[in-house]
Amino acid sequence: MDLLISAIFPVVKNKGAIWQKIDTVIMRGSSSARSGTETHAKLQYPEKPMDPALPPTSARGQQQESHGDLRSLSSSLFIIILHFLYEVMAVHGPVVKIHPVVLASIVDSYERRNEGASRVIGTLLGTTDKHSVEVTNCFSVPHNESEDEVAVDMEFAKNMYELHKKVSPSEVIIGWYATGYDITEHSVLIHEYYSREAPSPIHLTVDTALQSNKMNIRAYVSSQMGVPGKTVGVMFTPLTVKYIYYDTERIGVDLLHRTRASASRTNGLTTDLAQVASAAGRVQEMLSTVLSYIEDVLSGKVMADNSVGRFLMDLVNKVPKITAEDFESMLNSNINDLLMVTYLANLTQAQIALNEKLVVL
Repeated sequence: MDLLISAIFPVVKNKGAIWQKIDTVIMRGSSSARSGTETHAKLQYPEKPMDPALPPTSARGQQQESHGDLRSLSSSLFIIILHFLYEVMAVHGPVVKIHPVVLASIVDSYERRNEGASRVIGTLLGTTDKHSVEVTNCFSVPHNESEDEVAVDMEFAKNMYELHKKVSPSEVIIGWYATGYDITEHSVLIHEYYSREAPSPIHLTVDTALQSNKMNIRAYVSSQMGVPGKTVGVMFTPLTVKYIYYDTERIGVDLLHRTRASASRTNGLTTDLAQVASAAGRVQEMLSTVLSYIEDVLSGKVMADNSVGRFLMDLVNKVPKITAEDFESMLNSNINDLLMVTYLANLTQAQIALNEKLVVL
């Protein structure tokens, strides 16, 4: 059994947790079989005819009890194997990295959907490597679907992709998205189309209806399952999702985050000087937190953490060794350069405005 566990779960280091879960299932299956109930009612087993050679009393009852134990045990072990395989596949697939602009575009397309449409779909653009898939852009694709069929405007999708290639040639089709919580039967048909446009496309689902009081975002990759030559199906395997952003995107995300504190859900852009002051205030708060932690460690109020100490040492080593006078002189020089550039820009703008008025006259 240890060899079986190692073969099925090669990445699980603590096999004791697996054995503990199996022991728990065995105890539940045994007690369930003795009480005449089944642990998993959906798993049905054919009844085996009784051996007429067995005595009609205790031996037959013991055989029924042992069969019930084995059935409950095998079904429970099957559920455990599926559970761990689900987790292992989610961990060892490519990591899907999503940018904020993609999520904003998906939500915007859902808010602008046609009347009567239950969901929207679209194409995901980005880049791929051996270990990750980075989603940097997307666009919605018109479609109509009912209980029996689904129709997607393929020509519109091709034209939009050609236009995106002129702007960002490095972005390629990496999959498609759909709003909603579950994967429907039509998702298999749409995914089949994108399988011809990209190798191993990903399927991204965004719960815009907030069914669980939050926007669940999940990514899947499909794989064939079934017997060759027989009926073959498609299984969507979950992938790990992470959120990344560029520095310019971070500014927009911070601005959107500040609207949560506003009653009107609106907030204006701040000036450059205000942003510098806000950033300096955040740095000062973080330094105060670090100093408070160090003082608590030195006084014995808090247990020292080696990982935190290594991060602090790395931070201190990155600070350049420069005197206060040199730093002030360098800062004043940069400020003077900035003020000169600002003055020249304002002067140029005034000159252009004056020239336009003279031309009109």
